[in-house]
Amino acid sequence: MSIATSRKLIKNAFIVNEGSIFKGDVLVQGKFIDKISDSSLSADNAEVIDAEGLYLLPGVIDDQVHFRDPGLTHKGDLYTESKAAVAGGITSYMEMPNTIPNTLTQGLLEEKYQAASEKSLANYSFYMGASNDNIEEIIKTDPKKVCGIKVFMGSSTGNMLVDNDQVLEEIFRKAPTLIAVHCEDETTVRKNNTEYFEIFGEDAPPEIHPLIRSEEACFLSSSKAVSLAKKHNTRLHILHLSTEKEIQLFDTNLPL
Repeated sequence: MSIATSRKLIKNAFIVNEGSIFKGDVLVQGKFIDKISDSSLSADNAEVIDAEGLYLLPGVIDDQVHFRDPGLTHKGDLYTESKAAVAGGITSYMEMPNTIPNTLTQGLLEEKYQAASEKSLANYSFYMGASNDNIEEIIKTDPKKVCGIKVFMGSSTGNMLVDNDQVLEEIFRKAPTLIAVHCEDETTVRKNNTEYFEIFGEDAPPEIHPLIRSEEACFLSSSKAVSLAKKHNTRLHILHLSTEKEIQLFDTNLPL
């Protein structure tokens, strides 16, 4: 790599950083930001990029992406989806395990990391998937490499529903890293689904989706996840919170 390409000086940008916007310069050395200043910077042998009138934003970390690699790569793969991410300002992503096959073993997880090392254009990590019968694989997860363990406490795309209370208890007790959960109480969802199917049959309008996967379904499941996290001192991330009521479940006693 030449000196010119390893050092870049971005000048006159509107820099968006830490809650403020100011005009200034940024010096980049290789892969790292070396200086940020609201006064003029200079650097020998640097490639100068004039960003007059433009905004310079930090790269975004997307902690929940669903790429289709492996299994459904006609829709997208690690290359195409990471390329789209970078184009949109996403520099790092964390990808979900409900691909085909579901990422339920350390071997399948490692295959994703290997594929990403060859194809991904952005920084990456992958969630280890949980099921009702893979606790031995879960506890092997390396917290220095893997962003978390994904637990579907309500059914979603794929066949990864964890609805065994004893298994959930074990996962929260033994998880070596953060647990990220999809929270919808399956019993409530199925009950609502049956009731609305009797009314609408196969022609159910999309407007009833939040009535089937209701506020009650979300709150019951989120309450269980928070209770388990507090009991076992587990780091917890509840994905896509749906209701104001669920926010009230969180307090300073929950590990971050």
